[in-house]
Amino acid sequence: MSRSTIARGLGFVGAAFAGGTVALVGAAALGQLPVRGTTTVRVIEPEPIAAPSPAIASQSVGGLTIGQIYERSKSGVVQVNARVVIRQPDRDPIFGLPFGAPEEQRREGIGSGFVIDRVGHIVTNFHVVADADEVTVSFSNRDRVRARIVGVDASTDVAVLKVDEKSRALSPLTLGRSSTVRVGDPVVAIGNPFGLERSVTAGIVSALQRRIAAPNLAGAIDEVIQTDALVNEGNSGGPLLNARGEVIGVNTAFVAGGGNDGAAGISFAIPIDTVRAVAAQLIEDGRVARPFLGVGVQEINDELAQVFRLPVERGLIVQEVRRGSAADRAGLRAGSTSVVVSGESYVLGGDVIVRVAGRPVATENDLRRVVNAHRPGDAVKIEVYRGDTRLTLTAELDQQPTSSG
Repeated sequence: MSRSTIARGLGFVGAAFAGGTVALVGAAALGQLPVRGTTTVRVIEPEPIAAPSPAIASQSVGGLTIGQIYERSKSGVVQVNARVVIRQPDRDPIFGLPFGAPEEQRREGIGSGFVIDRVGHIVTNFHVVADADEVTVSFSNRDRVRARIVGVDASTDVAVLKVDEKSRALSPLTLGRSSTVRVGDPVVAIGNPFGLERSVTAGIVSALQRRIAAPNLAGAIDEVIQTDALVNEGNSGGPLLNARGEVIGVNTAFVAGGGNDGAAGISFAIPIDTVRAVAAQLIEDGRVARPFLGVGVQEINDELAQVFRLPVERGLIVQEVRRGSAADRAGLRAGSTSVVVSGESYVLGGDVIVRVAGRPVATENDLRRVVNAHRPGDAVKIEVYRGDTRLTLTAELDQQPTSSG
């Protein structure tokens, strides 16, 4: 359940997923919670302290106070418990278990989640419930109910659960728009670090457009929000909220401090715009079908446009077209002339993409957003310059190959 690292090649040492504090069943009942191997956190109070202290609660984060955001949101935040049964291979009856009975060990991961509608759907992280044999969620009234996994998406670390609760017992959180988030915006995180129910921390958005490795390590999660709001193991799947109390992200990972023994003030949240789109597909189909164009591109900058007299100052130079892909069938052409400008390598001579589906594209993120707004099988118009001639091509999007992440 617990994941020790999130990002190969991120440049951070000791980055860890924030969910799935793993314990042998029953081991954490009396105040000791195992944390990352040999470190132990001792809980002094027999009951978790749910509410923030008056000093913290009265602090404003730009709109509402932290306490007001907490009070409005706490009922919609749940603790997710995912039980995994690990079955050891049969042992020799003479030297191992009698009669060769398989040995079983139960482990329980603790994470967070939040209610998104009155039907009973709950969003959490994929890595919190991965491989779980049984999932339960605990509400603010301490009711612990069985949850069904509706669907998971390892590529974005998103999972949707479903509980059979009456609508009046559910308190859905309001979803905001991560596209409106700016660096420096105040944020509040609510979750269950180390199993301590509904703890709140606050900070600011430290950076945007981060990329972190997905839990399956088969690709990257794009446009991730970086914050300094402290999260720890058990926070995974919990909401990151803005100053209006709207969910703008799902807390997923943190960078551990020296010796991997604690957070270092750098946390990551999956943007809610991504979560919203993924959750909708999981609820409707139980899986995510991602569109795939099959083209490699590089952004045009001012120097490149001037030196090589390109037809436009902004756009994407086609560097590679995957054989048999939607881009290939549409007739997109890659370049063949390699050049180096200010230490950066380019392949020129291919098409320059300027618009897709009627929207201008000047960056890889622009292209990714436009393509991801569609589904496999959709036909999209691609406007390109081939030399000085402007053309419009039509590509029928494929489904993203599994190997590509």
